[in-house]
Amino acid sequence: MTTTGNTTGPTAPRGARPARRDGRGTATGAPLRSKILVTGILALFTAYFLVPVVWVFVASTKTTSDLFNSFGLAFGSEFALFGNIAEVFATNNGIFWRWTLNSLLYSVFGALLATLLAAAAGYALAKYRFRGRELVFGLVLGGVLVPAAATALPLYLLFSQIGLANTYWAVLLPGLVSPFGLYLCRIYADASVPDAIIESARLEGAGEGRIFFTLGLRMMAPALVTVFLFQMVGIWNNYFLPLVMLADEELYPITLGLVTWQSYQGRDIGMYTNVVTGSMLSVIPLVIAIIVLQRFWRGGMTSGALKG
Repeated sequence: MTTTGNTTGPTAPRGARPARRDGRGTATGAPLRSKILVTGILALFTAYFLVPVVWVFVASTKTTSDLFNSFGLAFGSEFALFGNIAEVFATNNGIFWRWTLNSLLYSVFGALLATLLAAAAGYALAKYRFRGRELVFGLVLGGVLVPAAATALPLYLLFSQIGLANTYWAVLLPGLVSPFGLYLCRIYADASVPDAIIESARLEGAGEGRIFFTLGLRMMAPALVTVFLFQMVGIWNNYFLPLVMLADEELYPITLGLVTWQSYQGRDIGMYTNVVTGSMLSVIPLVIAIIVLQRFWRGGMTSGALKG
């Protein structure tokens, strides 16, 4: 039996639906389904992280009665946000102002010093050759695996013996150590600070300190912003260390102060509203910091990887 016509490829199975193709001749069905699936998963994770934030904001706009008698994600019968904020800053003679300033001191000042120390140590480990360098680096990496809660009690015993417990230094000093920051600074300095520039500066008569502060820090700026952001968020959200170290309410950060107010809820039901509104206010500085430093953070995380 003879066949007519030329065959140019394998014959599709009978009843099979041909895949749709775009203008370039590529199939679009499977990629479209993948995009829809990925978008749906990302939307679920976005809702998972945003719903608590939305709840806190909505709850802070309610009166105490509406807080208990209305749906969590629905506004109450009265918009009481500004009244609640005024009540938060007036409670206990305005101690929330003090807690806010304490949190800014612990997180901003502590993160700046921690970033500078991590930058200096990371730069030294990346650019200087000395005996035991890799051992030191390995010990620092081991510090990443140690949970902060495990070191809180030994630190309290140490600080008590030297008279620093229940002081600002009891929270500031432990926050100056950032093993992750040192690791990131070493990787970034090794990739972004050329040895040729350091040698040229040495030939021009510049000292090691001047080279680090004028050249090294500038070239490591994206990584330093990343370390600062991570350290600031970590110190701001730290609760267990201040709980162990501090006994004076005047020294509390916001996290510990809100828990103290929460313990008053059994005697004063109005404290529920203060705790919720205070939680909403405590999120605002972190949101501002992340929005302002986001572009530096993303650049810091990718530049070192591309240059490595």
